[in-house]
Amino acid sequence: MLHKKASVLAVASAFAMIFGARNADAAAFALYEQGASGLGNAYAGAAAVAEDATTAWWNPAGMSWLPAGMHLSGAAALIDPSTKFSNRASTPAVVPPAPPRPLGDEGGDAGSSVVLPSLFFATNIGPKWNVGMVINVPFGLKTEYDSTWIGRFQGIKAEVKTVNFNPSVAYRVNDALSVAGGVSYMRGEIDLVSAVNLGLAEAQNHTNVDGDGWGFNLGVLAKVGPQTRLGAHYRSSVDFKLDGDTNFTAPAPAILNSNVKLDVKTPANLAVSAAHRLNDQLELLGDITWWQWSKVDRLPLERTSGPLSGTTLDTLVLHLKDTWRLSAGVNYKLSGTLTLKGGVAYDQTPVRSADERTVRLPDSDRYWLSAGLKWAVSRNGALDFGYSYVNFKDADINNNQTLLGRGTVNGTYNAKVHVFGVQYQQTF
Repeated sequence: MLHKKASVLAVASAFAMIFGARNADAAAFALYEQGASGLGNAYAGAAAVAEDATTAWWNPAGMSWLPAGMHLSGAAALIDPSTKFSNRASTPAVVPPAPPRPLGDEGGDAGSSVVLPSLFFATNIGPKWNVGMVINVPFGLKTEYDSTWIGRFQGIKAEVKTVNFNPSVAYRVNDALSVAGGVSYMRGEIDLVSAVNLGLAEAQNHTNVDGDGWGFNLGVLAKVGPQTRLGAHYRSSVDFKLDGDTNFTAPAPAILNSNVKLDVKTPANLAVSAAHRLNDQLELLGDITWWQWSKVDRLPLERTSGPLSGTTLDTLVLHLKDTWRLSAGVNYKLSGTLTLKGGVAYDQTPVRSADERTVRLPDSDRYWLSAGLKWAVSRNGALDFGYSYVNFKDADINNNQTLLGRGTVNGTYNAKVHVFGVQYQQTF
């Protein structure tokens, strides 16, 4: 009886949350570090600025406002996070009548540094038409705790990798208005590890899935005054179809190993931005972005092979809520070649409460403080340097999975992120 119950609990432990990228700097698992020219402004006004080829991502309608020619931007962002858990009242994992498993430690620093590359291209193909291409990483990063930590039965490691290909086209309606649209093809891979409670022993579960999905984006940019632009940009959800396998180490029974599939939708988002030039030196920027995180609710992992094919291993109920991101920034032109940048932002978390916060998504509200420098190194070339300090509000967690033999994780997360970015823009 004990062996049968342990097997059921091991199956339940097989499902690990895909969105384990705690290090991400937009809400939940999204990555805002798309190009470095906007990093110094905390990406305020990103859908209205249209200062270089990165507009192909933030609002492709901005390609119509670039000077004639080919524009190429290459960027890299170093994201250096720290994510630490402090225990308060966690309880051990137990499968009766076996004694509780050792509680474990606090997991160390779960953050992992990463370098995110991105590439942007835009060019005119006529007096009214522009085309562009973006290759970037919209979602991802990695969370990894010590293998003996308190919450090991709820998650040890989650690594999320994506790459996105996003061609787009823009049309200049008149001197004051442009519109654009594009399609996205995204590849994704998720690698997950968690401990499995077998009652009298422990094993580990490793799940790996990958696949792809399609989405689209639409944009509009308008000049509403001599020195003011308003931009709006919508990016759709991407419906991922992921396939792979799940494997258990001994002494878990081999019958638990199988192929699996997971269907996941990323959140859609809508950004409205403004850019206003006060004079030849000073430009003010603002942005408000809505994220449809409520698309991420129930995530079932289903078996596709073996004697248990067609059954659901587990269903993780996240019940995320829609969120808002607010940002404001400023550009100050020091000289003909140097521009200083600054910005702040507030980004809501989609996690509703401590009870619904998970060890793989211990997300919380965050605040950005950013600064940057743009240096025109030549008539057709420019370097951008940016830095952001992202501070997370302390996040309580009270995730009770005792009925699944995983114990209760009860405590507080403290997190912060340093982001360093560099970008080179060349016009041909």
